[in-house]
Amino acid sequence: MKIICLEEHTLDKALVMASMPAALAQAPFLSDWGKTITDGNLPDRSRPQIEKNDLINVKGADIGRGRLDDMDEAGITMQVLSVGGFPHLISAAEGVDLNRAANDRLANAVNAHPDRFAAFATLPWAQPDSAEKELERAVKELGFKGALLNGRPSIHFLDHPDYDGLLARFNALGVPLYLHPGLPVRSVQQAYYSGFSDEVTARLSMFGWGWHHEAGIHLLRLILSGAFDKYPNLQVISGHWGEMLPFWLQRLDDSLPQAATGLRRTITQTFREQVYVTPSGMLTLPHFQFIYALLGAERILFSVDYPYQTLDGVKAFIQSLPVPEEAKEAIAFRNAERLFGLTS
Repeated sequence: MKIICLEEHTLDKALVMASMPAALAQAPFLSDWGKTITDGNLPDRSRPQIEKNDLINVKGADIGRGRLDDMDEAGITMQVLSVGGFPHLISAAEGVDLNRAANDRLANAVNAHPDRFAAFATLPWAQPDSAEKELERAVKELGFKGALLNGRPSIHFLDHPDYDGLLARFNALGVPLYLHPGLPVRSVQQAYYSGFSDEVTARLSMFGWGWHHEAGIHLLRLILSGAFDKYPNLQVISGHWGEMLPFWLQRLDDSLPQAATGLRRTITQTFREQVYVTPSGMLTLPHFQFIYALLGAERILFSVDYPYQTLDGVKAFIQSLPVPEEAKEAIAFRNAERLFGLTS
């Protein structure tokens, strides 16, 4: 069985270096341990964690033979590459050229192995007009399959009027937007996640809870803004089994009925028709069973979150799912082929 994974990151050195000052300013609680997540400057403690971060940096930078060897060993047919880290935090003055150059590097990797790699664009989100132009260039000239956003595009979420033109461009181009987690805003970090050790605060406010909660709120705000009613071709991909949101949809429908929101559909209906969900390496059966019951196989895509998550056991997880073979194939590769226009 083919497997297409679509939250598989690369670490672009130029974008990492340019975004680090803003990332550390936005997340001042980060200890030396936490900084290794983005800049690779390793402290002299917690050797197993250091070795893990070293390995992540090496694997993330590799968009050639080493990555392909890992994919072959795990039985993965294709990865849709995207830039990891916090490139959305780069200043407007630098962002256009740096993101354009990073997309060109991604395109080179795809062109070298077109049967193994595809790509999502990274955009200069701080400049919405430039982001529109770069999305169009990436899709029409480079053949990219959409774009991925790590966190908020600016001090605002995408439901802000500044981004209406960009959402319209996604709608017109017919390519999806992958809403990936990013750093919670500083006031939220301080109010909700401070008061613990640096390590616990870092883990809790980011990949343990905080950035998933923020990514779910981002998607919910898009729904409540009416963006999906306005742009019926807009498709969003949400990782980590939907960033908590699917598990609260019924409560949201009860609390925010159409009479209050003015939307054409319920929140759940909008989600089912214009959102895809991926596991992002959370290969847990209870999560899958809930999402499968809610959305069916046709709205589930597959992702591992490489290199942050291991590829071990990926194929076995899909093969062992308690669903018909047709559903397994839809999740593993057929839905991605249809959404991205990939040839079998």
